[in-house]
Amino acid sequence: MAKSKKNTWVLWSKDEVKLLRKLFPRGRTREIADQTGRPLTAVRQKAYNMGLKTKKYRPWSANEVKLLKKLYPTENTRSIADKLGRPLREVKVKAYQAGFRKKRRPAPWSIQEETLLKKLHPDNTVPEIASQIGRSASTVANKARKLGLRKVDPYRGWSKKELNLLKKLYRSRMAEEIAEQIGRTVYAVRLRVFKLGLKKRSRYEETHRVVGGVKEKRCSRCKRWKAGSEFHRVRTCRDGLAIWCKECVSKSQKQRLAARN
Repeated sequence: MAKSKKNTWVLWSKDEVKLLRKLFPRGRTREIADQTGRPLTAVRQKAYNMGLKTKKYRPWSANEVKLLKKLYPTENTRSIADKLGRPLREVKVKAYQAGFRKKRRPAPWSIQEETLLKKLHPDNTVPEIASQIGRSASTVANKARKLGLRKVDPYRGWSKKELNLLKKLYRSRMAEEIAEQIGRTVYAVRLRVFKLGLKKRSRYEETHRVVGGVKEKRCSRCKRWKAGSEFHRVRTCRDGLAIWCKECVSKSQKQRLAARN
């Protein structure tokens, strides 16, 4: 229904008041709003000021039944009762008598879905898992809770083997790649790097040179010398350039996207 452009502060005419007296006691508030072009709140406020009340046991109109049939399968029953202006119990009884039913519960989880959930849960968010499995986020969260799944604790102790591997890989790999290889979350890797004080910087002279008046930099991933224009701008770096060239950054992003899909 299109919103009315009529101003709500305009005085009620005699015909509108007459219509209000006739229809409001029957619970046909929405019909009044449609005919007068006023919001439901304005209609109810006017009825309250006039001392009008709806009948306690009023029959259901065809429009009310139609709206109930449309909303009942998917919407909260209390919300429907508020829209219809009827008690919650009346709405439930009418829906039962008319044979309206809520939508069926989700189908039982298959073994393949549970296996995929256990695999994805440690390193993916609930919405991401839901999109891959094809279920709602709330259903996935409830199932994970029932299975007792928990995120990997980023504060669990690091073994010497993990620390040595982290120190070895950090100078040339991104945190996402290290996390996948070690079997920890990206957050856990970055936190441990910060605590250990690891730096990606190598000696400036080893990664920078001038050839034919053109400044070049060596990419820390592909180890190739390239002009400064082949690197993204990064203010936090000493030379103002990223440690990886644009081509390597692009390849890494495509690999991560392919791994997720």
